[in-house]
Amino acid sequence: MTAPVLSIPPLTSTVLIADDHPLFRQALSLAVSRVLPDARIIEAGTLAAAARVAAETADLRLIMLDLKMPGAVGYSGIALLHAEKPQVPILVVSSAEGAAAPQEARAFGAIGFLSKDSDLVAIEAAIAKVVGAKVPASPPASDATTADDNGELDTIRREVAGLTPTQLKVLLAVLDGQLNKQIAHGLGIAEATVKAHMTAIMRKLDVKNRTQAALVARSLGLDLRH
Repeated sequence: MTAPVLSIPPLTSTVLIADDHPLFRQALSLAVSRVLPDARIIEAGTLAAAARVAAETADLRLIMLDLKMPGAVGYSGIALLHAEKPQVPILVVSSAEGAAAPQEARAFGAIGFLSKDSDLVAIEAAIAKVVGAKVPASPPASDATTADDNGELDTIRREVAGLTPTQLKVLLAVLDGQLNKQIAHGLGIAEATVKAHMTAIMRKLDVKNRTQAALVARSLGLDLRH
């Protein structure tokens, strides 16, 4: 009698993204999903939440960490997560300044350091290097942020330059991670007006959502002020 063939489920892997900025977590999730399409992504907005995920996740493959998040002081986030999961590589993606920051981050257990000014292509390449995966061969057609055609970039720059002052303020507020309600309060306009401006911005930039709009703006040099 032939023994039954056992079906063994494929190995899974989990990536932890620890950053208190919702918009940037979305951007990092996009980069991870491009490099590791089968990975499970868990987001954490505080160091305590990140430490809890690290402790409870057996198949953790990579930790992407912002240094400046609630509960962290200096490089304490790296030290804590490295102590919890010493075998899991930690890739720091942070706005921390200073020439010594990358070296100090590695001294506390990080395997690499990226500035938040890095574009999506650089982030994807860093992730691929850390986990030993292939760099995505080409960007998705809808992702204007990774366009390498100068003519297309020039067109996008002209569209950004053509935004009205209010639209530009709305876009910068989105880069700061603000929700429509917060933007409306800060600019003294109705929330419906903010939504209308966002629709116009996305149409001008030829993108489908807020995250893509923010990535386009960052790729052109608008600062993610966080």
